[in-house]
Amino acid sequence: MQTFIHYFLHFGFPLIIALLFFRKDWKKVYLILIATMLVDLDHLLATPIFQANRCSINFHPLHTYYAMVIYLSLLFFRKPFYIIGIGLLLHMLTDCIDCMMIYSECKICLNDSPAIGLIRGLSDLLGI
Repeated sequence: MQTFIHYFLHFGFPLIIALLFFRKDWKKVYLILIATMLVDLDHLLATPIFQANRCSINFHPLHTYYAMVIYLSLLFFRKPFYIIGIGLLLHMLTDCIDCMMIYSECKICLNDSPAIGLIRGLSDLLGI
């Protein structure tokens, strides 16, 4: 179920956003939102490149809190920059939800994660 939710949030939810809020240019907006997944290229800098129970948040350079502040600031610019900001923040939210799902199944799996404080705090707040 975690995999389905993860990929729905990466591919399906951007389509819903494009159709609901950008009806006139939904195809272009959807492509921009999907293109923001290129942020995952920073995973290539990790060793190993893929690790099943790794939380991306604050681990990869483009998934850090500092990067997220930049993504948030994009919301205050004109189109297409604010659409890029929406896509990048949606991507970070998706990865954060993924981290929370990992944590809910295995409390010790993320002990070495740089985002463990955030994940524990959100889990406590949400009662997970």
